[in-house]
Amino acid sequence: MHNSFFDQSLDAVSIRSRIHEVVAGKVGFYSVGLYPASLAYNCAMQNEAGRLLLAPREGRELLGAFPAESIKNMDPGHVETVLDMGSHRTGSERTPNTLEDLIRRCELVVLSANSNHIEEDLLEATRLREELGRDQVVLACLAGSFNHDPISNSAYVLCEKEPNLAFFSGFHRHGALRNPFDSFTANFCHPNALTAMLGAQLLDQLSPNIQVAAGVHNVEGQYIKAAKNMASVFAGFGYTFHQDNPGVLPTLLTLLLDQCMDQAATVSMARPDRQKLYHRQPIPLTELGYAVPRIEATLVRDGDFEKVRDHTFSQLTAMVADVRGSMMLPVSGSPTRNFQAGQVLAMRMQEQARCPNSMEEFEEWCEAAGMKKGGLEGLKSLRYWPQIARKYAIPVHDASMVNLLYMAIYGRPGVKETAYQVMTESRELSSYCQESVRPSHSRRYGEALQNLEIPEALDLLVNAVIADNARQAMRGEVTLDEANEAGVAAHLQLMDSIESQMEN
Repeated sequence: MHNSFFDQSLDAVSIRSRIHEVVAGKVGFYSVGLYPASLAYNCAMQNEAGRLLLAPREGRELLGAFPAESIKNMDPGHVETVLDMGSHRTGSERTPNTLEDLIRRCELVVLSANSNHIEEDLLEATRLREELGRDQVVLACLAGSFNHDPISNSAYVLCEKEPNLAFFSGFHRHGALRNPFDSFTANFCHPNALTAMLGAQLLDQLSPNIQVAAGVHNVEGQYIKAAKNMASVFAGFGYTFHQDNPGVLPTLLTLLLDQCMDQAATVSMARPDRQKLYHRQPIPLTELGYAVPRIEATLVRDGDFEKVRDHTFSQLTAMVADVRGSMMLPVSGSPTRNFQAGQVLAMRMQEQARCPNSMEEFEEWCEAAGMKKGGLEGLKSLRYWPQIARKYAIPVHDASMVNLLYMAIYGRPGVKETAYQVMTESRELSSYCQESVRPSHSRRYGEALQNLEIPEALDLLVNAVIADNARQAMRGEVTLDEANEAGVAAHLQLMDSIESQMEN
C-alpha cells in the first residue's frame, strides 16, 4: 500500500509546494469514539479547532460514546465547536462529514475504529483515495488489538500486514483531555522517517496541550498497545484483589511492563522490512529524537552471539508511558476500560471463589458493570493470544503474566482451579512472578556439576532432579489434584500446564 505525502516526482519546485501544502493541512479522524471526540474537545478549548475535522461512522452520533452525564458537564460553546468539526453546512442545514469528506479536505486521516472495523475502513479509505485522486493523503490507525482472519484462522498485527500504515498512540485519559490545564504526549509512527516527522508535526499543531513526536516503529507500537491492553486487565485485577497485600504489586506491575516491551522486541525482529527501517531512511533516526540508532539484545547460543530482540522502539517515550499509565490507578478520574475490566474480574472472583467459566461469562460481568465489550480491546487480544505467541515465537518466560490470565479464562477446569490459587494467594503469585520469568538454566547446572564439593551446587542438582521427576509424573498419570496432594506448589503446577500448552 502506497502511503506517503509525496508522489515519485523528482521536481524540486513541485516538492517544495507540496511540503507547504502538507504543513498547512488538516487532520481528520474517522469513526469517532471517546478518544477522537475528547481530543476534539481539547482543541475546541484551545481555539485550534480549524486544523481538525471529524466524521462519525454512519448511523452514529458524534458524541455518542460519551455518557449523558459527561456531556452535561461540558461547556456548551465547546460542544458546538466540536459539532462543527464533525459537519459542514449545506445551505442552513448541518450535514455530518463522511470519510469521503475527510479524504477530500485533509492531508492526514486517522481511522480510529477498533479492530472490529479497522480493516474494512482501511479498504474503503484506500478506494476513496484512488477514486478522488488524493493518493498523497496519509492513512493511520489507532486500533489496539490483534486482527484475525477467519478463513485461515490466523491472528496478526495489522501494521505488519500493511507495513506502510501509520500508527498513532499515546497515553491519555478521556477526562484529562477535557481538562484545559492537563497535557499528554503521543507518538506518530510511520516506517518512513520523513513521513513520520511531517505527520507528527500536523498532529502536534492540533492543540498546545498535545505533544506528538515522530517514530518509525509502527508495528511495534501497535503490538505494544494490544499487549498493554491485556496487561492492563491483569493490573486492574492485581490492584483490586491484592489491595491488602501491597508487597506483591510492584513485582506484578514491573513484570507486566517489562514483558510487554520484551514481547514487542521479539516481534520487531520478525519485521520483514527491518533492515530497510534502519538503512534506507531519508533522515537519521536520531533526527527524530531517537537517542541511538539501534538497541539490540543478544544471547549466546552454541558459542555464538545471536540477536533475539530489537529494543530500539523503547526510546519512544509516549509508547512506554502508555504501557505504564494504563497499569496505574489514577489519583482522580477513572482508570482505563481494560483496567476496569480487571477490577470487575477481581470482585467477581472474590464473590464466587473461582475463575470465570468462559470469556463470554467474563464479558457478561463487564457489561453488567456498565462496560461495552466492544470497547475492551484487551479481551479481544486475549482471545487470539496463543496464535500470536506462536506466530512471533514469543518465549514463554517473556509472556508468563498474560499466559496466567489466559489460563484463568480459557484453561481446562483443573487448570482454572490452579490459576485461581496462583492469582489469589499472594505468596503463590509472588513465587510465580519470580519463577516463571526464568529461561533455561543449563549454564548454572553445568557449573554446578564442576563444583559438587560445594553444598549449594549439589542442592541445585538435587532439586532439579526432584522437579524433573515431579514434571514427568504430572505429564504421565498424575493429575493436578494428585500433584497438589503430593505437595507440588500451585505456581509450579501452573507453569508446567502453560509450557505444555503454549509450546506445542
